[in-house]
Amino acid sequence: MTIGTPARRSSRREQILGIAVRLFAERGYHGVSMDDIGSAAGVTGPALYHHFAGKESMLVAALTPVSQRLLAGGEQRVAGSAGDSRATLESLVAFHVEFALTNPAVIALHLHELDRLPEEPRREIRRLQRQYVEVWVNVLEAVRPELSGEDARVLAHAAFGLMNSTPFIGGDGDRPRRAALLRASALAALLGARTAGGGA
Repeated sequence: MTIGTPARRSSRREQILGIAVRLFAERGYHGVSMDDIGSAAGVTGPALYHHFAGKESMLVAALTPVSQRLLAGGEQRVAGSAGDSRATLESLVAFHVEFALTNPAVIALHLHELDRLPEEPRREIRRLQRQYVEVWVNVLEAVRPELSGEDARVLAHAAFGLMNSTPFIGGDGDRPRRAALLRASALAALLGARTAGGGA
């Protein structure tokens, strides 16, 4: 493969985007310039414009696909559940915990920088997020039919708060243990008096 092919440009674009996401998460969106990103990526600031129109387009490129992947991943787990609602809920939790541990910088951007997007992509991301929440709500209502839709949404958002804490944990630590703790905490929030091992 030669330099300049579409695949090579796409790879370079993703590399630059990953660097921008890390810097945005560390310093805040307004604390990072195009020159900062270029310096970290080993290119001049103006050269970045071959890949992105500016910082705003980087933020859109970072956040929109993430919301799409979360929704698609959630829907795939529901589709592959064979009708076992409890197993589906556990699969959703495991999926989101793995995502949050793998992508803490992106989680931080969603929490702190989403409102900096232009209206149209921001509305699209909010729409995708609502759909993702409803995937969880539908499964949770099947597991706990005593819950109202409103209560199920409250619990889903509480679980997201726990799982999306990864930007604030710091360091690599013992990842398997962290994953287990986050899964157990999220399931406890979702199931209430019911234990993560089953039973009322």
